[in-house]
Amino acid sequence: MPALIFATSNAHKVQEVAAMLGAPWDVQGLRAHPHVTLPEETGTTFEANAILKAEAASTALPGLYVIADDSGLEVDALHGEPGVYSARYAGPDATDADNRTRLKAELSKLPPATFPGRFRCCLVLALDGKALHVTHGTVEGQLRLTEQGSGGFGYDSLFQPDGFADTFGVLSPEVKNQLSHRARALDLMRTWMSQNLS
Repeated sequence: MPALIFATSNAHKVQEVAAMLGAPWDVQGLRAHPHVTLPEETGTTFEANAILKAEAASTALPGLYVIADDSGLEVDALHGEPGVYSARYAGPDATDADNRTRLKAELSKLPPATFPGRFRCCLVLALDGKALHVTHGTVEGQLRLTEQGSGGFGYDSLFQPDGFADTFGVLSPEVKNQLSHRARALDLMRTWMSQNLS
């Protein structure tokens, strides 16, 4: 089974991608390759950050296909925040819980309303330091001020996708993996890979 490196140390993301991508790929995260260091995310877009990570990781792992992502949450009432800063919204060493607390605090400063937003994901496939293909995925929904569920990670317990009564924190991994931003970007990437990689 060919190895495919997902350029993250986030075990949740690796599990999610492995479940969605399936055979014939053996999806590994960077914990299996501890010598790889990802660059600081200095881009102003999800795509720019994903390209930075994919090209750096694939340079450090010659001959191996690498996928990197950058993804995040955009809240309309916060003018697109947290955006590319989603993972560090509450500071450089913030935990998921810290970031959710900051988001709830920012939303609670606003007049009571619904809070439309979306998760965005950009995936970049690279080999030997060169980006080969880029895909994007988006899922629209509403942000809640109170958390619901403990499944998933990141902002999942605050995000209710359109057409569902529950947040990603309650929905099963199978349901989330069918409609999430990462699933949509990965579906496009999987199609491209099956047509272009032997």
